[in-house]
Amino acid sequence: MKNKSQIISISLIVALGGFLFGFDAGIISGVMTFAGPEFDLTEIQSGWVVSSPSFAAMIAMLFSGRLSDAIGRKKLLIIVALLYAISAIFSALASSYEMLYIARMIGGFAFGAALVLAPMYIAEISTAENRGKLVSLQQLNIVFGFFAAFLSNYFFNKYNTVESASLTDENVWRWMLGVEFLPAVLYFLLLFFVPKSPRWLYLNGHIAEAKEVCINIHGNEVGSSEIKSIEENTATDQKKSDIKIKELLKPSLRFILIVGLVVGVLQQITGINAVYFYATSIFKQTGIGTDAAFSSGVLLSTISVVFTFVAIYLIDRMGRRPLLLVGIAGISISLLVCAFGFNQATYQLKQEHINQFEFANSSNLESIANKVYTSDVDFKNEIKSIIGANVFNKNDGAILEAATTINSTLILIGILGFVACFAFSLGPVMWVLLSELFPLKYRGLAIGSIAFINSFISSVVQLVFPWELSNLGNSLTFFIFGIIALIGFFVMVKILPETKGKSLEELEKQLVK
Repeated sequence: MKNKSQIISISLIVALGGFLFGFDAGIISGVMTFAGPEFDLTEIQSGWVVSSPSFAAMIAMLFSGRLSDAIGRKKLLIIVALLYAISAIFSALASSYEMLYIARMIGGFAFGAALVLAPMYIAEISTAENRGKLVSLQQLNIVFGFFAAFLSNYFFNKYNTVESASLTDENVWRWMLGVEFLPAVLYFLLLFFVPKSPRWLYLNGHIAEAKEVCINIHGNEVGSSEIKSIEENTATDQKKSDIKIKELLKPSLRFILIVGLVVGVLQQITGINAVYFYATSIFKQTGIGTDAAFSSGVLLSTISVVFTFVAIYLIDRMGRRPLLLVGIAGISISLLVCAFGFNQATYQLKQEHINQFEFANSSNLESIANKVYTSDVDFKNEIKSIIGANVFNKNDGAILEAATTINSTLILIGILGFVACFAFSLGPVMWVLLSELFPLKYRGLAIGSIAFINSFISSVVQLVFPWELSNLGNSLTFFIFGIIALIGFFVMVKILPETKGKSLEELEKQLVK
């Protein structure tokens, strides 16, 4: 029992990098409500502030696996925690658009490396029976990070009132970003208490230390079995030269590489990070208002936490394949429900609404009083042309709340359904699969390469999402995501293997032809 709790504790500490990623991703959805207008950012600039960490993460993911092969998983994770703390401080102190996105890119390097290293490390200290649950702890930490961020944003927004002496629209976003420093420092300190990966130690010739770690975390019986399994698998690898990226393309690895790439692309191309990173903005599009949009973000993150626990419970019982297929089907349906709901919306500013607005040139809107719009793009463009984009961005919550007629419950069901299905499928299962599919000597390079592509897709989706909402509209944007998920479902039915209940060494014999 002691050994089991020790492995869980170690896995939770290592997976705290996922918490910081989720926290950063959730925080920015509230930050941009204030920072965007303050720096007078265009849609593309706003998209870049949000997506720039993912571009940095993309680079970190490409080399972090190989770098950890050279210097060790633990040592690199400690560096990652330090970068998180530096990013939080400089983001909060940003005096310009450029300083803000550069500070956030420092954090991007950190979470890019953490998202690769944590599942790799956890898979290497766990057994076949508990590997799925333990690797899924990273996704659990990510959604806890989202929950903490949305809750933090909600309270900062709640106490940012006219009467407040300390919080204003000009500084509240700095507090939102700066609070991330606290969990980053905690992560940094706790990492000194975790052991090095026994499989990494074996691969690098530290045999005695690897045996000691295995016995310490698993006990004598299970530890001896793990040592034997590692010895059999690494005996030949130690004699081989460094792996080149082109070796991932050889015929024996082709199948698992295709599976890894498809899952890695599908996880991000369906728009999950667009929904998380722009949650407050999306909810404002339904006309529920700024305050309700912030509180809806808390609900969204709560759903993520609940269904990630569902994934942890089911992943080693039901298996990876059923969870992925059910989840992807649900994602597609949920996104198409959102598209339908937004497609039915109408927009109309009545005179009494215009009279209630308090911004300087609100009376100019009288020229479109009582005019009905069926397109959110046409409505927002006309408003921007009358009062200016910056004024609209500062007051979009109030304007859309007054003008929008929509079935907001249907949109909320679609968004929460999407997040729930992602939380028990693509979210945790992708990282479990990647940690299982590849042989030990290729694992660092393969996971890093696929994570690079995963992060590239994520960053592009985040970058263009504000542009999509402004130029394609809410309905078409969600329809595109839904159709992509539907195509992904049929591809996964065809190619996805089951990996539950097998040791990493057994999977290598089965999948590498």
